[in-house]
Amino acid sequence: MNDTPARLLTLLSLLQTPREWPGSELAERLGVSARTIRRDIDRLRELGYPVEASLGAEGGYRLVAGAAMPPLLLDDEEAVAIAVGLRAGAGHAIEGVEEASVRALAKLEQVLPARLRHRVSALQSATVALTRGDGASIDPRTLTVMAGAVAGQERLRFAYRAGDGAESRRLVEPYRLVSTGRRWYLVAYDLERADWRTFRVDRVAQPFPTGVRFTARELPMGDAVTFVRQNMLGGTAYRAEVVFAAAPDEVPDWLGTPEPDAASGGCRVRFETTDAPEWVAARLALTGLDFTVREPAALVRSAAVLGAALTRAASPV
Repeated sequence: MNDTPARLLTLLSLLQTPREWPGSELAERLGVSARTIRRDIDRLRELGYPVEASLGAEGGYRLVAGAAMPPLLLDDEEAVAIAVGLRAGAGHAIEGVEEASVRALAKLEQVLPARLRHRVSALQSATVALTRGDGASIDPRTLTVMAGAVAGQERLRFAYRAGDGAESRRLVEPYRLVSTGRRWYLVAYDLERADWRTFRVDRVAQPFPTGVRFTARELPMGDAVTFVRQNMLGGTAYRAEVVFAAAPDEVPDWLGTPEPDAASGGCRVRFETTDAPEWVAARLALTGLDFTVREPAALVRSAAVLGAALTRAASPV
């Protein structure tokens, strides 16, 4: 490949693949000598691309993180995915992300080929986001500080405003950040109250890590998502057992792992949830599979009520 600019772009595209490239393989791919590859690597470094070389008989090159963000080469699918993501970010609940997303999207769409702009516009016009519409904006620095404290297992102090307007200072051991779409929650162990708590991030102010490390405690409910869901709904977790007249691979993954049920000849699923029985019954009906609820009694009643209502709706007037 004698066209130097085109060769540099091709070389950069290869190096952006997360692997180490032997110099001989790059030379073969580009149809040039190993010496030319070394010169091209030096040119990329001069342009600000941090290319790292490894020692050895073959020698290898890979692109690593640098002090600045260099230009990237994207294929068609990557460009469309980023454009769609930026458009979604323009309506996000994190303060400042909307403006940054619009600026980045403008730069990207300026250089998108017409065929890709059409794909992005078609996807955008054909979809709509279902949001609560009441999500308060969040300072991205607040999320950054919290995420750092979670990752570093470092105690965190912050001011907090409760739903009734009461203000307090908190000292916590942060466990996880949970996003529900338009809102973010911090799951943490409150040291002064000696209990687990869920904090709405948009009600947090002046968070700062204390520098004190901690060993993570065991979270009730097993995972942060379930813990937040329970606190949001104010409900109590319960176990359910449902039998399906279907093969195990037909049962949706969200229900858990099905196992054979000798009594019915089908399969059964046991799962734990805090969702209202009416909602669980509706989701079970939407599977399109024949099923029987064995427990709990509240879910049995909800399934019966839903079944009767659907039967009436399907009956001729």
